[in-house]
Amino acid sequence: MSDFEEIINTRRSIRQYQDKDVDDDLILKILKAGMQAPGSRLGAEPWEFVVVKNKQTLAKLGEIKPRVTGAPVAIVLVANIERAFYKTVWQQDMGAAAENMLLEAVNLGLGGLWNGVAPDEERMGQIGRIIGIDEISNLKPYCIITVGYPADGLENKFMDKFDESRIHYEKY
Repeated sequence: MSDFEEIINTRRSIRQYQDKDVDDDLILKILKAGMQAPGSRLGAEPWEFVVVKNKQTLAKLGEIKPRVTGAPVAIVLVANIERAFYKTVWQQDMGAAAENMLLEAVNLGLGGLWNGVAPDEERMGQIGRIIGIDEISNLKPYCIITVGYPADGLENKFMDKFDESRIHYEKY
């Protein structure tokens, strides 16, 4: 199995983390991976990121998305609609960035969790207020990715999810 196959096959949603800081250089690698995602058109990548390490801010985010509270770092993925090529389907570009980031976390020996925010307008507004973008109409919170060292017993590991009955050729 190649390293890439191993990363894809072992990535799991990690919901609990060790009480251990994540180095800024690792966070930067995760952010760079997100920015390498394919966009709907060259140069139309709508993503921006808000990195949150402050425990009080994490707790505020955790009031809306409870799994954020115990994480050492959370990255809020924010769509800048002005940079999106397709203004109504920016979520697809953001999803590609999020998955790249989660895969890079595994590559770096970390765990991560995708905490959904969009398309729930109320939740988007709450998150936007916490990170200071609620008054900027072209910025939309998409999701929050928590990152950290997995708690004992919760490491990334292979779980076979393949189900051939879900594959169809030519027609359903």
